[in-house]
Amino acid sequence: MAGARRPALVLGGDIDADGLFEEAVRLAERLGGPVWAAPSLFRLPFPNRHPQFRGVLPAGIEPVCRAFEGHDLVLVLGAPVFRYHEYLPGRYLPEGTRLVQVTQDASAAARAPMGEALVADPAAVIELLLKTLAATGATAATGASGATAGGYRPVPAPPAVDGPRLHPEEVFAALRDEQPADTAYVVESTSTNAAWWRQMDLRRPGSYYFPAAGGLGFGLRGAVGVALAQPGRPVVGVIGDGSANYGITALWTAARHRVPLTVVLLRNGTYGALRWFGGLLGVPDAPGLDIPGLDFTRIAQGYGVPARHVDGVEELRAVLAERPDGPRLVQVDTALTTPS
Repeated sequence: MAGARRPALVLGGDIDADGLFEEAVRLAERLGGPVWAAPSLFRLPFPNRHPQFRGVLPAGIEPVCRAFEGHDLVLVLGAPVFRYHEYLPGRYLPEGTRLVQVTQDASAAARAPMGEALVADPAAVIELLLKTLAATGATAATGASGATAGGYRPVPAPPAVDGPRLHPEEVFAALRDEQPADTAYVVESTSTNAAWWRQMDLRRPGSYYFPAAGGLGFGLRGAVGVALAQPGRPVVGVIGDGSANYGITALWTAARHRVPLTVVLLRNGTYGALRWFGGLLGVPDAPGLDIPGLDFTRIAQGYGVPARHVDGVEELRAVLAERPDGPRLVQVDTALTTPS
């Protein structure tokens, strides 16, 4: 790392799961280079508005290779190499780029299609790198001293859409502004991924949970589980109307145990991620993707969870500013967006 001209870091969800969030920030700032999160990210390992953060890598071979152009070394910590969810073939790595993976998962190391793998505890590797770099006074050629100059990146203004629906970015901006800074978000609204990362400002460990494999049904149940496990921390489930159907009975558990959980239900009337994926695969008119007419406020009330439908940004912000001591569901009609 000390000898690399332009090193880059790729951090996986294991970094956050293993309690290494702050250590990863220290290492990145020491190196001074760009930081990506691994594709299909299930936990956030790095503050997403940090000036060194470049976002979540796309889940395709060719765009990952393109992201690494110009870097002579890529260090992957706590992630498989890589979860390719989209068939976008190409070179695995740019010419002249070396990749080193550090993971405790021997099977993930064996599956890596390129680079070198070290089966080891990422915590020990981060500690060793920090000590070695500090002892030698080495930093990356990009310069660690100016890595965080100017502070965290500002958040752009969310776009609005014509008509009664809200843009998902308007919903996420309201969450960012009205929820406490230490809120933990369990997200299963896969068609709004790009909008999510444009608006959110997550700076603490354990702030983000997402289904790594891309399947549906994790979100509501996962949100109840996170809220039960962390009763002193605000928890919000951001759930799409398509995925909500797969685990709707979690609302009964939330009501039964009076879990202090807010569920923000984004209703766009379709399986947005599947519609986008169908277009990617050349099947733009696949049947059975529209699910109009579902009223999750009535469903939630039937399970014993107070619920309401909100129509505008101001009403949404007012509702999110409330602090109930039990579960609630907030339904918002949103415009259709794509994951990337």
